[in-house]
Amino acid sequence: MKQPQNSLSRFRQAVRDGEFLMTAEVMPPKGGNATHMITMANGLKNRVHAVNVTDGSRAVLRMSSLAASTILLQQGIEPIYQIACRDRNSIGLQADLLGANALGIQNVLALTGDPVKAGDHPKAKSVFDMESVRLLKAIAKLNQGFDINDKPLTDSTTDLFAGAAVDPESTSWSGLQRRFAKKLEAGAEFFQSQLVCDFDKLDKFMNEIAKGCDKPILVGIFLLKSAKNAEFINRCVPGVHIPQHIIDRLAKAKDPLREGVAIAAEQVQMARSLCQGVHLMAVKREDLIPEILDLAGIPPLSSEPLSMDSQTLGDRPGVIRISTPTP
Repeated sequence: MKQPQNSLSRFRQAVRDGEFLMTAEVMPPKGGNATHMITMANGLKNRVHAVNVTDGSRAVLRMSSLAASTILLQQGIEPIYQIACRDRNSIGLQADLLGANALGIQNVLALTGDPVKAGDHPKAKSVFDMESVRLLKAIAKLNQGFDINDKPLTDSTTDLFAGAAVDPESTSWSGLQRRFAKKLEAGAEFFQSQLVCDFDKLDKFMNEIAKGCDKPILVGIFLLKSAKNAEFINRCVPGVHIPQHIIDRLAKAKDPLREGVAIAAEQVQMARSLCQGVHLMAVKREDLIPEILDLAGIPPLSSEPLSMDSQTLGDRPGVIRISTPTP
């Protein structure tokens, strides 16, 4: 049942090598044209190890994260395919994971998913046949050659590199400890955090919960564009709290966007001394992420960008090679 050893993706290799990791986030298009997403993601080449593709973030309708991840891979951009449990049952989740593997996608972020009532289809039915821990366990089984019912996969195992979300600013410390331990046990190979503004809490999390786990923690850094933007996030994004002193700083700034870039760069610098990486979120201004990294003193990556035909993908049995369309 074992398949040949595959070459590792750039992100996966960087995790193995213990590098300081950089990822960024793009949202799939709200429509059938991916040109803007491709443009934003292309600006991140050689600045981040991989690009997260969100899956119905805040329960807002957008293009399938599997389709969008495949489009980025065609463009030589390594994706982290986010997959949430909210919208698909266990059959659909496993089917999409098998498809991701066949398309050459290695990195997966297993998520439970934001509640439907938070989004633009509040009358839609939630599924939640699984949640993130069970999804991580399902990915581990697929990698071993079995589905969740222990039925063998007759057409080879998968080779997926699964990560999980973590919230160092959780109001329930015992709950945070319990969920983190469960995700580790379920097979999480890396963790990306929710937006973090309280670096004292992050320090406490790293020293009391994550210490010794031997898995990289990438802290979430969000580009705040204005005080109004920060207030909107506090109202509308579940589990996020931006402190008043940051909102006041943005409100007093002559150029709030430039101030937001400076704040994000400062936070990247703080994160370097506490954890193994950063996950950058700059909704609709992904073009500013290289500037944030420059201000934080993070140089470009030296390795070549990913190519669909590159050995970086390895000779993955059954991987489908797709010709690259012109955007």
